[in-house]
Amino acid sequence: MEQIFSKLRGDKWIWIIVIILSGWSLLAVYSSVGTLAYKEGKGTEMYLVKHFSIIAIGLVLMYLSHKLDYRYYAGISKLLMLITIPLLLFTLIGGNSVNDASRWVTIPVINQTFQTSDLAKLALITFLARMLSRKQEDIKDVKRSFVPIMGAVCAVFILIAWANLSTALMLFGTCVLLLLIGRISAKQIGIVCVGGGFLLVLVILIGPRRATYLSRIEGFFRTEQATGNPVPFQEDKNYQAKLAKMTIASGEFFGKGAGNSVGRNLLPHPYSDFIFAIIIEEYGTLGGAILLFLYLALMYRCIRIVTLSPRAFGAFLAAGLGFSLTIQALSNMGVAVGLGPVTGVPLPLVSMGGTSILFTSIALGIILSVSRNVEELKNKEELNESPQSRKVVVGTI
Repeated sequence: MEQIFSKLRGDKWIWIIVIILSGWSLLAVYSSVGTLAYKEGKGTEMYLVKHFSIIAIGLVLMYLSHKLDYRYYAGISKLLMLITIPLLLFTLIGGNSVNDASRWVTIPVINQTFQTSDLAKLALITFLARMLSRKQEDIKDVKRSFVPIMGAVCAVFILIAWANLSTALMLFGTCVLLLLIGRISAKQIGIVCVGGGFLLVLVILIGPRRATYLSRIEGFFRTEQATGNPVPFQEDKNYQAKLAKMTIASGEFFGKGAGNSVGRNLLPHPYSDFIFAIIIEEYGTLGGAILLFLYLALMYRCIRIVTLSPRAFGAFLAAGLGFSLTIQALSNMGVAVGLGPVTGVPLPLVSMGGTSILFTSIALGIILSVSRNVEELKNKEELNESPQSRKVVVGTI
């Protein structure tokens, strides 16, 4: 184990958290794909092998991303933004449509689907970190700083929100947090929030998925006590959330044990959207608390990297990517326990998925690249301050 970690750079605790979440993901996904395998007439082992392969590729991408100096991502972010905007437009017009939502495009040759919003999140956060770090001297200037920064944020937000509102809202929240850290004035942030609210209402009222959004919001706020009449289960628009809460409640404190879930046969997408409910059912409230602690610990390590980073770009990168992953994790967990309407957002590094795991791994690799730079600078300072180095300097003089 020491030999493995000796080859890895950056925050060791982040590496440990990622390895734990990846291993837990294999157990949870293997336990929850039985119904899917039955419907498609395939073996559960096939899904396990596929999921393991994606996790392995993700770890490789994470390793390669952390080896690249994070300062190169400033230039890469411009290229990513030039690719992202047209790609999001193409997805809306000619992407694969599922449930009135065009979120995926098919990659030629390999014939695999690709969710463009995952690339857009990474592109916008890295681009925003670059812009904020370069505009610090005139950050209060509306024309030079505020307009170009918010132009990129609003363009990506509306293009994602048209088909994937939950992802767009989480990304928008991450951007607002970055703006606060980046010393954008409170008045300008207020304007951003008002503009974001207007775009949100626009998407909900006239977007292609307006019926789905309105029904989920209505189902979340409507209760049997409010209406006075119980809603038939098959007509209940909020049945997924109720099934999730029933599944969680059956797990009690210590859970039923790995592989003993019953809710996996009832819940839609137990291997992705509601995997947190399956984890609590099998590992109990204790397991759910441990999983929550791991994500909070990940955010803590990111904040620590932010405070230690000597350069603004590295600090903004670690903060933005860390906030994005944590907000997504908390949103998925919140939906499972009934704290919010159903969103369809996967649990980072745990839910079964292709592009989500891969881009999450790249994001973590970038965070580790910032951490690696912090470690190298710290080592140089310690070397310069060591008694041996002083002797060398004196002898040279």
